[in-house]
Amino acid sequence: MPVRSKYLAAIAISIWMVIVIFFMILAGSPDLEILFVLTLIGMLVIAELADPVHTRPVFLSRFRYIIAAGVILFGAIVTQKVLEILGS
Repeated sequence: MPVRSKYLAAIAISIWMVIVIFFMILAGSPDLEILFVLTLIGMLVIAELADPVHTRPVFLSRFRYIIAAGVILFGAIVTQKVLEILGS
């Protein structure tokens, strides 16, 4: 029974997040912003690798909305950090 690519993408994202959380705990510096950014990077890589050449599956179309929301939140985090730097 072949494994569908949407399940592989979900498994890959889960494994990526577990690895990131493991190393954050190992380093002793868990930070939600770093976790979010590294998860977003993993999602972008997996979306690019799971995208077939000639067709676009429905799950990737919906996944693009999640990525777009993540990029907007990433912009908000960067803006907040820049304002913190300029304020000090």
